[in-house]
Amino acid sequence: MKSFGIIIPSRYASTRLPGKPLEDIKGKTLIQRVVENASSIQTAQFILVATDDDRIFSHVNTFGQAMMTQSNHATGTDRIRECLDHLDTIPDIIVNIQGDEPFLDPKIVLDLVACFDQPECQIATAFHTISREAAQSKNNVKLVSSNKNTALYFSRSVIPYDNRDTQKFKAHMGIYAYRSAILKEITALAPSSLELSESLEQLRWIQNGYAIHCVESKTPSIGIDTPEDLSLARAKFSNR
Repeated sequence: MKSFGIIIPSRYASTRLPGKPLEDIKGKTLIQRVVENASSIQTAQFILVATDDDRIFSHVNTFGQAMMTQSNHATGTDRIRECLDHLDTIPDIIVNIQGDEPFLDPKIVLDLVACFDQPECQIATAFHTISREAAQSKNNVKLVSSNKNTALYFSRSVIPYDNRDTQKFKAHMGIYAYRSAILKEITALAPSSLELSESLEQLRWIQNGYAIHCVESKTPSIGIDTPEDLSLARAKFSNR
């Protein structure tokens, strides 16, 4: 298996839930829950939180490792790219775990890293299946993939169109893995027309000819984007 490191982008500003990395979930902050969950992946070379906020930086360094980055990054991928310039040793693969996903199944990280045993794999991501009803939400990003499990398109709309009630849809999960060299390339690209249309950075990569390998996770994750999500997360940890 290729060497890999995990970087978790985390910013204080959030339109729907400002300050969410420091929100309490049963005695621990959201960002601490994410880091501790990732820490179960013992083969990772490192686990690093990339932030532009002094509060998050100071807090994370009480239990883990954080790095300060610039505040003008448009995406988490851009923030992670900055970190590469400050690492003593750059692993083959960088895994981007979102800072608001404390329930991500650690196994999916290893599944994504395993994709890079294939020389042609440039980027990998994950999905889980959802119902037609769940697919109606623009907050659930849907994807369609090829017979070789590479992404054809991502959208906030319902894709593919299908009028069968039993149709299941692929919901994109908040995790990426990239070859380190590819990460440098894709962050040098200008925003693309499809990316701006859907507000999805991965469309920039597809539009520029990069292949994104898709892996199915049998365990759905829960991203914390709203106060309602936070309440659900607190209830889920309380029931453990």
